[in-house]
Amino acid sequence: MNKYKNVIVGVALVGLIAMSVFAYKVYSTFFSANTNFDTQTYEVFIPSTADYNAAFMLVADAVDDRDAFHETAVRKGYNSNIKPGRYILKKGMSNNDIINTIRSQNQPVKVRFNNQERLEDLAGRLAQQVEPDSLTLLKVMKDPAFLKEHGFTEETALTMYMPNSYDCYWNTSAVKLRDKMLSAYENFWNEDRLAKAKKIDLTPQEVYTLASIVQKETAKADERPRVAGVYMNRLNRGIKLDADPTVIYAKKLKEKDFSQTIKRVLYVDLTIDSPYNTYKYSSLPPGPIVTPDLNAIDAVLNYEKHGYYYFVANVENFGYHKFAKTLSQHNVNAAAYRRWVSRQGINR
Repeated sequence: MNKYKNVIVGVALVGLIAMSVFAYKVYSTFFSANTNFDTQTYEVFIPSTADYNAAFMLVADAVDDRDAFHETAVRKGYNSNIKPGRYILKKGMSNNDIINTIRSQNQPVKVRFNNQERLEDLAGRLAQQVEPDSLTLLKVMKDPAFLKEHGFTEETALTMYMPNSYDCYWNTSAVKLRDKMLSAYENFWNEDRLAKAKKIDLTPQEVYTLASIVQKETAKADERPRVAGVYMNRLNRGIKLDADPTVIYAKKLKEKDFSQTIKRVLYVDLTIDSPYNTYKYSSLPPGPIVTPDLNAIDAVLNYEKHGYYYFVANVENFGYHKFAKTLSQHNVNAAAYRRWVSRQGINR
């Protein structure tokens, strides 16, 4: 009897040991730390087109034991339920933590942009921050049906994009991202701003276009209302804007080269036949020449009332400008600036 009892006890002990080993293996597979990066966090971007193999390889670079991670993924059903997005893994995470993270904790990104001269540039900037590529983004941004429905043309389409910081998911679609920008545009143009635009007899798109010129003229936020006031004075009297930044834009557009840096406008540039050349054509250009800061837009809406019609860079106070009410005074200021530019050897 004791013999059988010992056998039973022995079998039971073996079973307990086997169960303990199995439990330890399961625990180790699921709950032991399995990261190999030294930083506190590690970003994983899983594309919308990724299958399990692709997703596995993206995560595999962050783990020590790939086999254990794979086993956990299969046991938890992740291999048949891939979730695209941006995920943040933390140092010391277990396989269980990692799987829970990459299937349910898609983290938003901060999408930022400013000072983009064309839709093409904007699409490229956005593509650096979200999953859709620049060509896909540009296609939906230029969609004729969308533009017509919301009162834009291809020339004014850029006015819909308000430079700011936006929270969105990395894997958001191009259409959803564009629509998010439309919502931001509509929110920006509240009743107060619309009333101010109407009061100065400009549409929101015209305000944006003028703000883009102001943006290019001065980086000093405190000077922008005064610069805007100069252009409003000229517009209200039917005087050509004579804005150098529009000539530079016209030159880039003509030469199909927006990568060039032009620091000096030459007299020959003023003859460029382009609706963006405000030395040649009256009123505003057909669209913006850059995405202006929001405070540049507000500077136009709240432009300074004064009697200035001219301004030129102030070489005695860099970044700011000298303003003049008469052409004779402006010519004196402009001549001083040209002499300074020549002394610096700036020829283009």
